[in-house]
Amino acid sequence: MQKRPGEPPLIKGWLPYLGESLKLQKDALGFLKTLQKQHGDIFTILLAGKYITFILDPFQFQLVMKNHKLSFRIFSNKITVKAFSIKKLVTNDDLNNELHVCYQCLRGKSLDVLMENMMQNLKQVFEPQLLKTTNWEMACLLTFCSSVIFEITFTTIHGKLLAGDRKKFITELREDMLKFDDKFPYLASDIPIELLGNVKSIRKKLIKLLTSENLAKIRGWSEVVQMRQDILEKYYMPKDFEIGAHHFGFLWASVTNTIPTMFWAMYYLLRHPEAMAVLRDEIDHLLQSTGQKKGSGFSIHLTREQLDSLVYLESTILEVLRLCSFSVIMRFVEEDLTLPSETGDYCLRKGDSIAIFPAALHHDPEIYEAPEEFRFDRFVEDGKKKTTFFKGGKKLKYYLLPFGFGASKCPGRFLAIMEIKQLLVVLLTYFDLEIMDQKPIELNRSRLLFGIQHPDSDVSFRYKVKT
Repeated sequence: MQKRPGEPPLIKGWLPYLGESLKLQKDALGFLKTLQKQHGDIFTILLAGKYITFILDPFQFQLVMKNHKLSFRIFSNKITVKAFSIKKLVTNDDLNNELHVCYQCLRGKSLDVLMENMMQNLKQVFEPQLLKTTNWEMACLLTFCSSVIFEITFTTIHGKLLAGDRKKFITELREDMLKFDDKFPYLASDIPIELLGNVKSIRKKLIKLLTSENLAKIRGWSEVVQMRQDILEKYYMPKDFEIGAHHFGFLWASVTNTIPTMFWAMYYLLRHPEAMAVLRDEIDHLLQSTGQKKGSGFSIHLTREQLDSLVYLESTILEVLRLCSFSVIMRFVEEDLTLPSETGDYCLRKGDSIAIFPAALHHDPEIYEAPEEFRFDRFVEDGKKKTTFFKGGKKLKYYLLPFGFGASKCPGRFLAIMEIKQLLVVLLTYFDLEIMDQKPIELNRSRLLFGIQHPDSDVSFRYKVKT
């Protein structure tokens, strides 16, 4: 492909087909910043056979969101086929639209019910721990976060196994899910699943566990799972394997980014005792003001409003998302279009893609002072939530985009944040926590362009019940 007049600068690299993929994978942020200095805020890169136009000026994000010639669904449908083997969404818009309506069950009153159930499940996970001795217990942080988040999320959303060994069921499900998740970036690209080891058989096993027949053995479905099941039964035969694929995709989405977010929140708090002290103080203050004493056993009960009043807790989570989220917001160009910009209009071709890379915004020193530093109070101002950020003297509408925006905004974001808040409140209230490894942990960049990055290695910590 040659650049036509009026099109953004084109960077093809010297490798046929691959283009600049390797440079992007090695250091996406550094590579895109270099191109921005050379070519400005809009440019097109050849990546693995696809032409993707990056837009790095946050004041132009609105243009992408509002443009009807750009589609998210084409992009998301491709991933659901490749990664989860869900084929019907590509050909059936009604099914797509109906399933979309279910996301209302992840906010408002429905979210309060989920929150209540989640607190009960948290209690069941931690109460045996609380009744145990007060000696230090060693653990690996990522393993700990994976285990707790997976169990609590699964039991809150899908329920509990009626018969058999619950612990074994959850453990196997989690281990298989993590093996699948490890290969997800490759699955979502154009690499055939047959080349990815045993992922195909793992995926089949996971889907089978969540077919209608096996879901019937689980009690306590949440409203969202029940609603999805009712819709799926309208469009599929009862024993259709693809029903399980839908539930599997939903479960994957509910844990894949929550686990590493929880890891980084814990890691940064363990590394920054001054931040942990402020959070503990804020939580203690709230518990006292609501007449709750930290007695023996598990007695915390906080509403959504009360959790949301913990501004330093929320700021810590937002700061973790700012530092560790490297997802890309993609749109497919459905027909030739002209994109206006301050430096002139750009023509984009049908069949290409547009990408917004929020990490460039999140690490912009003009918006965030010392962006590479973890500052737990970055999103607090005068004791209240800080929501005004500027670039070039102009107020930004978009300053933090870990969940995407518009049609592709993560529907489970409220639940995920709530879960992390609840878990941090429990850990900081009931446990003494200490990091044991002093080695610095970096981001593992293998999941580039997909969500929250994992750490490059696990880290040891210890915990004991507060006396």
